[in-house]
Parts: sequence; structure tokens; C-alpha cells
Amino acid sequence: MFIHKIDEEISLKLIELKEGEKVFELTDHSREYLREWLPWLDTTTKREDTIEFIKTCLTGFAENKSLTTVILYKGEIVGAAGFNSINWSNKTAYIGYWLAEEYQGKGIMTKAAKALTEYAFKELNLNKVEIRAAAGNKKSRSIPERLNFVNEGCIRKAEWLYDHYVDHVIYGILAEEWNKNEINSY
Repeated sequence: MFIHKIDEEISLKLIELKEGEKVFELTDHSREYLREWLPWLDTTTKREDTIEFIKTCLTGFAENKSLTTVILYKGEIVGAAGFNSINWSNKTAYIGYWLAEEYQGKGIMTKAAKALTEYAFKELNLNKVEIRAAAGNKKSRSIPERLNFVNEGCIRKAEWLYDHYVDHVIYGILAEEWNKNEINSY
């Protein structure tokens, strides 16, 4: 079981099937808020959809292709974060995340992204971590910016979001840059 304690209030824990109900309830409660930037809300309409997602996550973890964790804040599940995929050939991990609306603005996601980046470099010996965010999603983009990721460019019309395309800004940081920056402010 993967558990990573970040501080006294925040931990990352490998998502489990038994958490399907809680993760679905959290998703459902934050549905309108999350729907602005996440394309999967309309296909996650019942608990079973979340259970199937968790099964896929656990298969990816077992095959060493991804790592999906729930974010625990004061012992409660408040969102998810992890490596949507790990490219072992290129030694690159791609971080994805979401957080329930009522937990925004507490630094939770910045700490989670920092912890995942450190894990990628120190434990997995990867060379690069990327975070992609919709160009208009200022909250999501502020996380890699706070952590000194480099804005590597924009992919135009990268994602279909219900009824329109959104551009994606790609942020990346190399292991040598991360180690040199010694980011300890979060």
C-alpha cells in the first residue's frame, strides 16, 4: 500500500475500491465546480462509474504505469492526485489532480504536487515531471508556477471540454532543476 505523509494534516494514499462511495460523493458534491475544467464529469454519474475508474487506477499501479492517490486532509478524502501516466522509456511522469471546491485555497494541492514531484525524482529516479492545465484554468496553472516548473508552451485545442476546445499549457521540470532549486517553501 502506498501512503505518503506530507505534513500533520495532508497525506497521499493509493486509491482503494472501498473508497468508491466516498470519492463518488465528493465528485458529485463538487460536480458543477469540477465540470468547468474536467472532461469526465458527465460520464461519472453513479458510484459504479467511480468503482470502474478505481479498478483502472489499480491496474495501472500494478503494471507500474500510473499512481492514483486520494488526498487526505485531516483524515478526510478531499480530492485526488497522482501520475496519470509514467513513461519509463523517457523517464517522465505526468501529474494530474482535482480538489473539492471547499478545500481550495489551503495549499493542499501545491503540497500534493510538490510531494509527487519529489517522489518522482527521489524514489522513481525519473528525469522529468509534467503538469498540463487548460490555459484559462488559473488555479491549476498556479500550482506548477509556484513550484518553479517551466512553461514549455501551449498545445492549441488540446482537449474537447463538453462543447468546446481548450488549449493546454504544458509545464515541466527536470530532476536537475528541481534539485538545484531546493524548493522548500511549501
